[in-house]
Amino acid sequence: MDSFDMVVVMGGPMGANDEHLFPWLKTEKIFIEEAIQREKHVLGICLGAQLVANVLGARVFPNREKEIGWFPIELNPPNVRQTALRELQQRSIVFHWHGDTFEIPVGALHLARSRACENQAFSFGNRVMALQFHLEVSAPQIEKLIQNCPEDRIERPFVQEAREMMDSAARMIPPLTSALYRFLDAFTASPRV
Repeated sequence: MDSFDMVVVMGGPMGANDEHLFPWLKTEKIFIEEAIQREKHVLGICLGAQLVANVLGARVFPNREKEIGWFPIELNPPNVRQTALRELQQRSIVFHWHGDTFEIPVGALHLARSRACENQAFSFGNRVMALQFHLEVSAPQIEKLIQNCPEDRIERPFVQEAREMMDSAARMIPPLTSALYRFLDAFTASPRV
């Protein structure tokens, strides 16, 4: 724990409540909890955001809709101004690949929503942030998701076709990557409270 300043908890096909199938999730949650207690920067993305929410006492559960593809999020202006997420536009198109969602933990700030998912992001203090969506994607990563998770792409209102996701990637990824770098710079500059 003393050998790092920041932990980034990424996504995966499992759910935050699947400890019976993936026993290592229990150990990962303990690790996340200790990192938060030790005032490390903790960034959760997708499943990582759900794990952070769970560690902070919030419920993680199936969202009413799967959200897969390029869809806009709307930032919550009063709360976002206090966080590194202010580096994004008020309405930003980001990449999604999730079927679960989380409640906002007690004491956390709600930062973003989408039409398909009310709780897209939250911050807890100024050193813990959880993003349901992805700023970090690349075209090869999207291709791998499409190839390896076909069961997720059942036709629904907020599930894009593979071709649509890939056709949008070249246009969407460069500004998203720039936003990611600005966000990370601002997030890691957050002082201890």
